[in-house]
Amino acid sequence: MKSEGYSSGVAWPAVVAGAFVIAALSLILLALGTGLGLSSVSPWAGVGLSASKIGTAAIVWMIVMQILSSSMGGYLAGRLRTKWSHIHSDEVYFRDTAHGFLAWAVALVATATFLTTAATYMVGGAASTAAGNAGNKAGLQAGPNEYFVDSLFRSENVRADSDPASLNREAAGIFARSLVHENLSPVDKNYLAQLVAARTGLGQPEAQKRVSDAFASAQQAVNTAREATSHALLWIFLAVLIGAFCASYAATIGGRQRDHVVAV
Repeated sequence: MKSEGYSSGVAWPAVVAGAFVIAALSLILLALGTGLGLSSVSPWAGVGLSASKIGTAAIVWMIVMQILSSSMGGYLAGRLRTKWSHIHSDEVYFRDTAHGFLAWAVALVATATFLTTAATYMVGGAASTAAGNAGNKAGLQAGPNEYFVDSLFRSENVRADSDPASLNREAAGIFARSLVHENLSPVDKNYLAQLVAARTGLGQPEAQKRVSDAFASAQQAVNTAREATSHALLWIFLAVLIGAFCASYAATIGGRQRDHVVAV
């Protein structure tokens, strides 16, 4: 019999097997939840289920998904590990718990490293692609240098018959940069007011007020999306933490049953 001092306390084949089970079941359950519409969460309005309106069903499904996948993987990690002889029961309990926790950790790292693309696509990749295509067709997406290029050709005399798509694209670029810096500069504000006045026939004061109101609404939408996304991430943290506990506890059950197997 191999001495305990020269044998590893971790049965890595059992840990890896349990981790694969956790990762596979997580993806399967994620696909099921997405198909049922419980995981279609997006921070952008009009794309899937808004993160600000994430329902109780989606939260419950994330937790159930972690409980089922982590429990199954943790149980297998404990059940498949090598039986330890001449080890105190407390040490066996600790090692079983560690095996479940290791299986959960390996599965989490493997999922984040290799399976993120598949999970992202199932949850919202298709919707995001559709939204991006729609934005490109409408000309509302601005590149990082487009704002500075447009500023080269600004004119004090904005014609009312200017191309609406071009004006919309230019205004979108100004808003995009201003939202990043959380401030609409006076120069940009005055220029947007000129565009609005030329297109709508409003006076300069009314046009400036409309620009200010629109930018404030855009800022509010961004802040709401940021806050809702933060709340969603907190729930995901809680669900993953529950998964770690379930994997650790299930491994102790599997290990105990493994030790009580009677050799025939």
